[in-house]
Amino acid sequence: MAKKILLVSLLFLASLCRANAQEPDQDMFAPISKYMQAGDYESLSAWFADNLELEILGSVNNCTRNQAKLIMKNFFTKYTPKKFTIIHKSGKAPMKYAVGSLTAGGEEFRVILFVKSTSESSYIEQIKISRN
Repeated sequence: MAKKILLVSLLFLASLCRANAQEPDQDMFAPISKYMQAGDYESLSAWFADNLELEILGSVNNCTRNQAKLIMKNFFTKYTPKKFTIIHKSGKAPMKYAVGSLTAGGEEFRVILFVKSTSESSYIEQIKISRN
C-alpha cells in the first residue's frame, strides 16, 4: 500500500514538473507584447516565421518575413502604438495563440498572434489586427 501511495505521489510530482516546464513557453508573448507596444517592427520581425500570414484591417497577405516587416512598419507608422495588453493566451504545443488589445493612433485594435514552437525556437505564423 505504501508503495502505491509513493508511486502516485511521484507521478503527481512529475506531472507538476512537466506543467511548470511548459509554462515558460507562454512567456514567449512577453517580448512580443513589448515590441507591439513600442511599435518596434524591427525586433518584432525577429519572431516572424520565414513565411507568415498577416491580416490587417481586412487585408490578407501571405508574405515573407521581410515583406511582413514592411507591412508592420507601415501599420505602426500610420497607427502609433500607445499600449498593448495580452488579454488571453491559450493553445498547446506546437501552436499557441494570444489575443491582445492595442491602443494605437487614437483607435482600439484586437490583435491575435499565432505562434508555432519547436524544440529550438518559436515563430509567429500569423497576425490578425482588426478594429474593436
